[in-house]
Amino acid sequence: MAFSSRGIARQRYLALDLQSHSGKKESPMATYWAVILLGVLEGLTEFLPVSSTAHLLIAEHWLGQHSEAFNIIIQLGAVLAVVLVYRKEIPLLFTQSSSRRGLAYLGKIGVAFLATSVLGLLVKKMGWKLPTELWPIILALLAGSLAILLVEHRFQRNPVHEDGIGWTTALWVGIAQVFAGIFPGLSRSAATILTAVYFGVTRLEATEFSFLLGIPTMAAASLYSLDSETHFFHRAPAESWACLALGFFVSALVGFVSVKWLLSYVRSRSFVPFAWYRIALALVLLLVLRG
Repeated sequence: MAFSSRGIARQRYLALDLQSHSGKKESPMATYWAVILLGVLEGLTEFLPVSSTAHLLIAEHWLGQHSEAFNIIIQLGAVLAVVLVYRKEIPLLFTQSSSRRGLAYLGKIGVAFLATSVLGLLVKKMGWKLPTELWPIILALLAGSLAILLVEHRFQRNPVHEDGIGWTTALWVGIAQVFAGIFPGLSRSAATILTAVYFGVTRLEATEFSFLLGIPTMAAASLYSLDSETHFFHRAPAESWACLALGFFVSALVGFVSVKWLLSYVRSRSFVPFAWYRIALALVLLLVLRG
């Protein structure tokens, strides 16, 4: 996977003088509270169209930088949250051939995942590297806000015209994931959901497809990073096993609640409030940058 983890983006973007934090000896209690906060932020923002990268970036500016292994572990906690929400439906994807959620639906997830993987590898071979400044993440937040407003406007004028996720839509959703990897702050969930809605899919269908697609995408990216960063823990992570376990558990728990809430929210409400929230978050990042 070309975009192995947003943790890399967080580390490179932290050109915000995090060195001042690394020299501090924090008490175990302070460390655990930091782990809990970061786990909550990952679980809450991974699936909402608001950019988990931006939120964790702000948090790490004050709490100090954590290892890539920690970022991977809490992301895997978020993956587990989706698996738990869809624990009854996932097996049906492999066994049913004629239902709305059968083998064809699984094939569309595969098309989107394959598009992300192939294009992601091509982008990496072309020498693409993450930016080292904070400005791109702010611009991505604002661009995502504009995309939400434009797609919602289109949706209001042209309500649903596609019966579920089509093959072409699935392909474009996979391509959108690549853009989310190129521009951290755009948000994987925002990019995938908005793309499906743009092609006439209901908000609920688009959100569910994004969540289910996130399982193989995030799992593959996390495992790729885990191998490259720690060789599957042959190199010990900076954090204790207790901190890693706590971050994983908190991320999974909060992610489960976040997924369930968003699925309920999109049944009758638009994504417009998230656009205004993203604009406010971009302003906060500007203040962090100036500070």
